[in-house]
Amino acid sequence: MPRFFFTGPLEYIANGPICMWKTSTCFLTVALAAASAQTPPSQSAPLPGQPQTPPAGRGRGGFQQPMPPGPNPNSQYRLGPDSLAQEGVPKGEIRGPFVIPSKVYPGTQHTYWVYVPAQYDPAVPASLMVFQDGQAFMDPNGDLRAQNVMDNLIYRREIPVMIGVFINPGRRPDQPEPSPQTGWGDGTTNRGIEYNTPDDKYARVITEELMPELYKSYNISKDPEQHGIGGSSSGAIAAFSVAWERPDDFRKVLSSVGSFVNLHGGYVYPERVLASEKKPIRVFLCDGRNDNRGFGRNGYDEKRDWFYQNVRLMKALTAKGYDVNYAWGMNLHGQKYSGMILPDMMRWLWRDGPVSTDPNDMVERSFRQAVARKPENQQKP
Repeated sequence: MPRFFFTGPLEYIANGPICMWKTSTCFLTVALAAASAQTPPSQSAPLPGQPQTPPAGRGRGGFQQPMPPGPNPNSQYRLGPDSLAQEGVPKGEIRGPFVIPSKVYPGTQHTYWVYVPAQYDPAVPASLMVFQDGQAFMDPNGDLRAQNVMDNLIYRREIPVMIGVFINPGRRPDQPEPSPQTGWGDGTTNRGIEYNTPDDKYARVITEELMPELYKSYNISKDPEQHGIGGSSSGAIAAFSVAWERPDDFRKVLSSVGSFVNLHGGYVYPERVLASEKKPIRVFLCDGRNDNRGFGRNGYDEKRDWFYQNVRLMKALTAKGYDVNYAWGMNLHGQKYSGMILPDMMRWLWRDGPVSTDPNDMVERSFRQAVARKPENQQKP
C-alpha cells in the first residue's frame, strides 16, 4: 500500500475497508478494497522462493540506476474508480486538435485539445485546468486519464465545472507530434528547452498565445484563483514555472515526478523560492523514492536526483509559508503513482470552491447534470 506524507498533522480514521488520512485541509482516501478489483500490473508477482528482481532503472542519458531488492517499485499502483469511466456520469467532450503558431519560439507550433465538461454552461464562467504533455494526460488507455477524473469529480461536485486543456510541447511542422505511439517528444520536439529552462518564455506561450485563443471560444473565469496548471516530469517543472512567473494568471500547480533537476538548470527553484517574496500559488508535489536518483557515469550528482530535488523544493515552499501538499511513493519515474492519486491531487488543489450548507438546497445536494447546448456551440474550438 502506498504511503502519503502531508505538511499538516495526520489523523488516521478507519471505516471498514476504507482508510483515510486527514489533514487540516483535506481527506486523502485510499480504497484498499479497490485494488483487488483492478487489473494487476503486467509484471507477475514472483512465486515463493523465486528472486524478486525489480526492473533495471535507467536515468536520463541511459545510465543504469541502482535499484533496491524486491518487487517492481510500481507494482502497488493502479487506477481507482475515480480515474475510470463510470456508468451514469455525463461524459465531457474532447475537441481538437487545434494548432497555434508560436512567436515566443519562432518556427514552432503547439497542438492542443480542449475538454468541455457536459455541465459547461456558456453563460457561467468556468474554471480552467491546463495539462502539459497533453497527449499523455488525455490518453484513454494511459496512466492518467484526466478526462475521466474531471468527469467524475465535476459530476459529484468535488471540483468546480472546468474547461480542461491538453497542450503538447512545441515542435516544427516537420517534426512528429508527440502521442502515445510516437512518445513524449524528447529529442524530436522543443520539449526539453521549453519545459526545463527556468525562465519566463514558456509562461508567455501559455498566457500570451494559448489563453487568448481559449477566451475567444469559452467563457473562462478571469480570476487567477480559478486557473490551475499541471504536468508530469519536464511538464511539471514547466507548469510550476508558469505559475511562478505569472501568478496573476495561474495559482494552482499539480506536479508529478517534476524535473526540478539540472537538465537546463531547473534545480534553482528552492533557492528562488527562499529568496523571493511569497507568491499566491498553491502546489501539490508528487514523486517517488525510486525516481531517477542522480547516478551517472561520473558517480552521484544531487543536481540530477529527482526525488532529492523535489523534497528540496517542498521544504523551501514549506519554509516560506506556501500552501503546499506532497506525497512520496515508491514509484519509478513515470505516472503510475501520480495516476493513482490524481483525483486526490485535484480535490486538494480545488478544495475551496463555493458550497451551500442550506439543507433545503436540492441543487447543491444533487449530482451535477449535463447542460443542454445548442449544436452550433459544439463546433467551437
